Amino acid sequence: MIELNYDYTQEEILDSLFQCGIKKGDSVFIHSNIGFFGALKNANNKEEYYQSFKKALSEALGKEGTIIVPTFSYSFCNKEGFNVKTTKGVCGVFSEQLRLDPEAFRSEDANFSVAAVGRLASFFTEDAPEFSFGPGSFWDKFLKNKGIFCNFNFDAASTFIHYVERTLKVPYRYDKPFPGIIVNSEGKAEKRVFYHFVYDLNTPELIANFERFSSLVLEKNIATTSNLGKGQITKISAENVYDFIETQIKSEPYFLTAKGR
Repeated sequence: MIELNYDYTQEEILDSLFQCGIKKGDSVFIHSNIGFFGALKNANNKEEYYQSFKKALSEALGKEGTIIVPTFSYSFCNKEGFNVKTTKGVCGVFSEQLRLDPEAFRSEDANFSVAAVGRLASFFTEDAPEFSFGPGSFWDKFLKNKGIFCNFNFDAASTFIHYVERTLKVPYRYDKPFPGIIVNSEGKAEKRVFYHFVYDLNTPELIANFERFSSLVLEKNIATTSNLGKGQITKISAENVYDFIETQIKSEPYFLTAKGR
C-alpha cells in the first residue's frame, strides 16, 4: 500500500466549497488558518498554497464573485502608523498572501483593513469611514450586498459581529477614537482618526464570547460545514448572522459576552 504524503488536493478544496453551499457570484469573507487542513498536494510553500486556494475559490465563485480577507493591523490601536501598501496584517498566511496579490485592493482602515480580489474588490475596499463598524463601513456594505462568511478552520463567528452589536446599540460597548498617521494608496501621509467599538477593559466579564453563537447557529443549521483534509470549512450568510443575533439579544442582551454564559 502506497502511503500518501498529503492530506487534500486542490480539487478537494473546490468540492468542499460546493458542499458547504458556496455558489457563483457570491462575495465571500474568509477568516482562515489554512495550516490546520494539513498538507496540500503539490504545494511546497505559502505562495503555492495561496494560489491553489485562490484558484479553487475563483472557480467556485466565477467571474462575478469576490474574495475578501481581513488584513487587520490594529496600527492606531497600537499607536503605530499605517501604510496601506506596506503595513502587514496579522490574520494569517492566506490573508497576507492575498494582500500581496497584484490583483488585490486594500482598504485604508488603520485598524481593520480588508483586502479583496474579484468583481467587487474596489467597491468593498474604497472610502473607509472613521467608524470601522458604522454606516458605510466594509461590514455595512458586506451585509447590504448579501455577503457570505466562509471560514477556514474557524467557527461560524466573525469580526462582523461587532458591526451587528453597534447597529443594535448593545449596552456594553462604545466608540473609542484612535488617531494616527496613515499613508494612503497614493503615497500621501495624512492625519486620520478611526473609531473602534470597544468594551471596558476594567470589566472583564464583558469580553467577547462567540462560542454560544457559533454552537447555536450550527445546531440550528443556520451555518453549514464541510470537511477538507484535517480541517473544516464553515459557511453562514451575513444576513443570517444579523437576524439571529438580533433575535437572541432581545431576550439576552449580554449573549455575546462572557457575562452571558
